[in-house]
Amino acid sequence: MCIAVPCQIVAIHDSTAIVEIGGIRKEAWLDLLSEAQVGDYVIIHAGYAIQKLDAEDAEETLRLLRELANAEENDQ
Repeated sequence: MCIAVPCQIVAIHDSTAIVEIGGIRKEAWLDLLSEAQVGDYVIIHAGYAIQKLDAEDAEETLRLLRELANAEENDQ
């Protein structure tokens, strides 16, 4: 199962973006989403940015994922 998690672009170098989620930074290829800009939220799959997201939708998704993680942590 794959879960699409929004990541925010914090830097772009040529066709590679540095994306961040929860303080963790990773590289992602922008070959499939060349119009992406610093500050955009994107979905990453297999190392490629495949979809740009509205900031409000991305932040709501991240909030819900944090709630889910916290609920699971409290069950253990």
